[in-house]
Amino acid sequence: MNIGDRVRLLHSKEQGIIVGFKSGDIIEVEIEDGFKLPILKRELAVISAYEDKAFKAAPAVVARAEEAKTKGVVAEKGLFVAFQPSNDRDVVMFLINNTDWDLPFMLSTGSERYYRGLAGGFLMAKTHIKITELSTANFDAWGTFTFQALFYSFGYIPERAPFVKRFKCRADTFFKNKKKAPILDKEAYLFQLDADVLPQNIVVATVEPAVAATGMPATPTPQPPVIGISPEKLRENMLERNTRSAPVSAQQFQRPTAIIDLHIEQLTKDFMTLNNAQMLEMQLVSFNKQLEQGIASGMDFMTFIHGVGNGTLRTEIQRCLSKHPNVAYFEDAQKEKFGYGATRAKIK
Repeated sequence: MNIGDRVRLLHSKEQGIIVGFKSGDIIEVEIEDGFKLPILKRELAVISAYEDKAFKAAPAVVARAEEAKTKGVVAEKGLFVAFQPSNDRDVVMFLINNTDWDLPFMLSTGSERYYRGLAGGFLMAKTHIKITELSTANFDAWGTFTFQALFYSFGYIPERAPFVKRFKCRADTFFKNKKKAPILDKEAYLFQLDADVLPQNIVVATVEPAVAATGMPATPTPQPPVIGISPEKLRENMLERNTRSAPVSAQQFQRPTAIIDLHIEQLTKDFMTLNNAQMLEMQLVSFNKQLEQGIASGMDFMTFIHGVGNGTLRTEIQRCLSKHPNVAYFEDAQKEKFGYGATRAKIK
């Protein structure tokens, strides 16, 4: 079971969406009207995405297919993101598809080259989907949202290029756009993603499709020049580089401090956009870099602050130290100061 899965309670009629995991086998499920219930895992069953199609929606699907063949797609626009207030600080983010297109979609957030997936799946025409809960106290932590979608419908339809929008909310004008959201039918801060002119509080960087909405080909992207590589020239450069190589001296390494803080917030400002695996990778890269520089610059002792947490980073660091040929021994560092959140290594 994963967050976002639709589940049914085995001993009652309620259905809902998994929104979190508690200690043990307790799973937090959100049912209708936003109520969240802690439920034992054994009391839940995941609902197949194809269940409605197989057992309930067959007549509707057939009728819709016949209608699409004769009528075609009517509502071309109507993609919205809505932020519905849940209290004076928090909002619930929704995606709304008020078009006649069905949308295989993906929504992510992040900055620079690190992105975190928020939602993905199949957003049916004239429906909405809840994405996540956000706090308006810090808009910067939201990052830049990226929405990507394909357009699908039954029957014979005109070809349409994929849709990609990037947008970022601004606190100064966010609260000026409160109105009744379509499909959701509730008051929310509403922004249309596929409008010709977007509100000023959303900054959009659009990745243009290969074919514009008019059907005319877009300006082709310039291709980089093809560079020919001569094997003889490459061999000469490699030999020349080898002859110029010189031993690396300790002075070429920057001497690190004796205490290295590996908490992720000390390594990057964008830690909110990273998942656990990316955080661990960044912390281990920094650890290895600092360790090698400390060894090369002749340090005697180095202390690495890794925190307690779930113990994964501490385990990985001590495993590396135990196998390193230039480390004499390691130990928990100053328990009265760091507890079990730091490791001290003796360099040979």
